[in-house]
Amino acid sequence: MISTPAPITARAALSASAARSPSSSATHATPFLRFDGVTIRLGGREILSPTSFEVARGEFVCIVGPSGCGKTTLLRAASGLVAASAGEVRRKGVKMTEPSREVAFVFQDYGRALLPWRTVEGNVSLALEAAGVPAAERAPRIADVLGKVGLAKHAHKFPVQLSGGMQQRAQIARCLAQKPELMMMDEPFGALDALTRQSLQDELARLVCDDGLTVLFVTHDLEEAIYLGDRVIALQANPGPGRPSLARMIDVKIPRPRDQLTTKEHPEYLQLRRELFAFIEQGHD
Repeated sequence: MISTPAPITARAALSASAARSPSSSATHATPFLRFDGVTIRLGGREILSPTSFEVARGEFVCIVGPSGCGKTTLLRAASGLVAASAGEVRRKGVKMTEPSREVAFVFQDYGRALLPWRTVEGNVSLALEAAGVPAAERAPRIADVLGKVGLAKHAHKFPVQLSGGMQQRAQIARCLAQKPELMMMDEPFGALDALTRQSLQDELARLVCDDGLTVLFVTHDLEEAIYLGDRVIALQANPGPGRPSLARMIDVKIPRPRDQLTTKEHPEYLQLRRELFAFIEQGHD
C-alpha cells in the first residue's frame, strides 16, 4: 500500500523510512545509507530538491519518476560521483565525498560499459586489477562471478559476440567482482527485450539475496519497480523551493521469492501498480 496519501516533507520522509528500516531501533541505530536534506544544483538549475530518506542494509530500493526528475543524479550522489550542493549523504555513518570500491555502478548502456578489445573474462578482470588484486587470485574470483551470472561458458568471448542480455550480465559480473556492499543500477534492463528483462530481473533478485547486497535501482518501468523492490521511492517532476523531490515512499510487502506469473497476479501487486501508475500519470501537480 502507498504509505502516505499526500505529499510528504523531506523530514517526514526521513522519519517514515527510519520507522520501517530493520536496522533502526529505539535508539536510532546508524542506517546503512542516509540522505539528509540532499540538494543538487547543476548549471544554475536545481536538479534534486531537499531529499531525505534512509536505506537499510540488504534493502532493495527502486526509484521511479518522470524523465528529468533527478533519478540518475540521486544515484550519482549516493555513489560519491556528484557532490551535494546542500545536505549530505552518509554510508554507515561516514559522509560520502568520493567514489568507493564498496559501491558498484551498473549502467544502462552495457555496450559502452564493456571494453570491446577485452574478452568477458578480461572485462571482469578490470575490477580486480583496479583493486590491486594479485594476478594469481584473479582467475578463481572471475570464474566464481561468471558462474553466478551464467557466463561461465562464455568467458573467452568478446562483447560483440554476446547478446544484449549477456553483455549486461558481464557488466553485472564485473561489479560483483568488486565484492561491493552497495549496488547502483541505472535502468540496467531498459534496452532489453521483455523476455530477457524478466530473466535478468529474477537472476538479479537471486544474486542480491545470495550476496546480501543493498541496491538502489532506477527504472521507468513501474511493474519492474514493484516486482523487484522492498520499497519504491517516487520522485516528482519540477522540484524547487518548498517542493521536495521525494513525493512518495511505498512499501512492497509481497512475499519473496517472487514469480513473474503468480506475483503479478497478487492482489497487492495489482493495487500498487494501479495506485503508482495513477500517481505518476497525474504528475503530482
